[in-house]
Amino acid sequence: MTSSELRRKFLDFFAKKNHKIVSSSSLVPENDPSVLFTAAGMQQFKPYYTGARDAIKDFGSKNVCSVQKCVRTGDIDKVGDDMHLTFFEMLGNFSFASPAEASGEDGAGYGKREAIQYAHEFITKELGLEIEYVSVFEGDTETPADNESREIWASVDSNLKIKNHNRVDNFWGPTGDEGPCGPTTEIYINGVEIWNIVFNEYYKNKDGSYIPLEVKGVDTGMGLERLLVQVQKKNNVYETDLFTNVEHSVFNNREERIVADHIKASLFMISDGVLPSNTGAGYVLRRLIRRAVRFSKIQLTQEIERIKKIYRDVYILDDNGEIEKEENKFRQTLAHGMKEFEKGIDPFILFTTYGFPIELTLELAKDLPAGKAGKGIKIDMEDFNKKMTEHQKLSQTSSAGVFKGGLADHEPQTIKHHTAHHLLLAALQHVLGVSVHQKGSNVTEERLRLDFSFDRKLTDEEKKAVEDLVNEKIKEGLVVEHKEIPKAEAEKLGAEMEFGAKYGDIVSVYLIGGKRSLKDAPRLDFACPSEAWRRREEPSVEKKLKIMVEHTKLFEELLGTHKNFAIMKKHYRAYCSGFDGAKELRIKLMETKDANEVENLVNDFLKH
Repeated sequence: MTSSELRRKFLDFFAKKNHKIVSSSSLVPENDPSVLFTAAGMQQFKPYYTGARDAIKDFGSKNVCSVQKCVRTGDIDKVGDDMHLTFFEMLGNFSFASPAEASGEDGAGYGKREAIQYAHEFITKELGLEIEYVSVFEGDTETPADNESREIWASVDSNLKIKNHNRVDNFWGPTGDEGPCGPTTEIYINGVEIWNIVFNEYYKNKDGSYIPLEVKGVDTGMGLERLLVQVQKKNNVYETDLFTNVEHSVFNNREERIVADHIKASLFMISDGVLPSNTGAGYVLRRLIRRAVRFSKIQLTQEIERIKKIYRDVYILDDNGEIEKEENKFRQTLAHGMKEFEKGIDPFILFTTYGFPIELTLELAKDLPAGKAGKGIKIDMEDFNKKMTEHQKLSQTSSAGVFKGGLADHEPQTIKHHTAHHLLLAALQHVLGVSVHQKGSNVTEERLRLDFSFDRKLTDEEKKAVEDLVNEKIKEGLVVEHKEIPKAEAEKLGAEMEFGAKYGDIVSVYLIGGKRSLKDAPRLDFACPSEAWRRREEPSVEKKLKIMVEHTKLFEELLGTHKNFAIMKKHYRAYCSGFDGAKELRIKLMETKDANEVENLVNDFLKH
């Protein structure tokens, strides 16, 4: 039986049992800030368990079933073994009913008895599998034992082995800090948990208290990949047809498994609108891609195309080249950072100077082969976190001006812009005088911005002189040196300090061709290439405020018109950069309702 046939068999079985088939929701939950990703089939049905929505009105039935796309990263260190995955599909059947309604007939809700009977019938009769044993919740001081489920299992199959398990194994939920939850009963085959049947009887509040639900429901989840192992008589999930095909029939090691899992998860995330970033869901995506790069011995393109083929008849997967772009950027970081890691350099310096993620440093210290340089290095996370807190404070400006300080990230292009930012400040001081001081900055992969103090507007000649000087220094390929010295010594050297920033007793000093700058921030080994620098007009305060108001309106209107948060969010910073021509762009964007055309218009705008 193929994976496609198993999906269909599950849905058909429950359709015959008066269940409405509901499509999978997005991996990005709607109206649920408690979680980053959809991690269970019941998440889209939360409002029906709490009574906030009416299942009869929305589905025409109190019983539904689905095959839900899910992402879980809590066990990411276990990915690569026989069963753990970050992306998986969850087969589930659900019922929303009060105890008085629990009959299961003609779309009415049902309770424990029907849920257990359906599960037993599907596993033993539809699939012809033998249940090894089932487990029930043994109870504790917070909630009582589930004796009812034990009695029902015994009546369904008197020869079945029934085990008592504690809260860790047999009490599910909620997803996030609060929500529906309850005792579970689980089906095991060959030592592996196959089906988790949850009886949502309680609502857990943020304070930890449990309140009985008025609408008690059934919420079941069965991992498609794990079930396939049993149906296809395989040894692990990576041998099923959801991972193997004619192009790749055998995974030789754990590393190949990790790459396959992470690229699959990344493809599904991006297809649902997530983009790599340094916060939230985007950071999880970025970490998955980077782990795949680390473990892969070849470019990821081949694996991307292979996974698309496996799912082509079920899901439309398209990453729009995002994985390849992230891969190329990170391979540069990896090559540079690995050399420093093997020298035993401080993890904080690895991160802030070379953009080397702390998660990767931790994994390398643990996973490197014996005898390899860097193996066994003890990572002091308390020290790292303390330094990061200080670093983040340093990156913030105390200026009340328009710009907010600091780097958006530590990507290679951002670091180039940051180096150019210090060259720009030095050039301003050379042309205008030493009275010029930095008041704030904002540096991203797309551009750099510098807020500085000066008592008048710059002339065109002065702007040209500053621009020429920066480009001249870039062409010289000035070497960037880094030293950690006492603050008093740095002050004697005349190091440039950021306005309003506070520094510790030991500070990082960067010298760009002899020009000193005092700041805990990354730099390039060599100054950035000329294409990374381009002068922009410095607007008046009045113009800055007008630009901010105009582009905030544009962003809100685009969200309302196109409902495509991923594309709009991706380019929001570009909208707020104060470029000319934004009004014309706004008119064009408001006239189109095609998402691809939106992105094309924005990209063309940014090129000019």
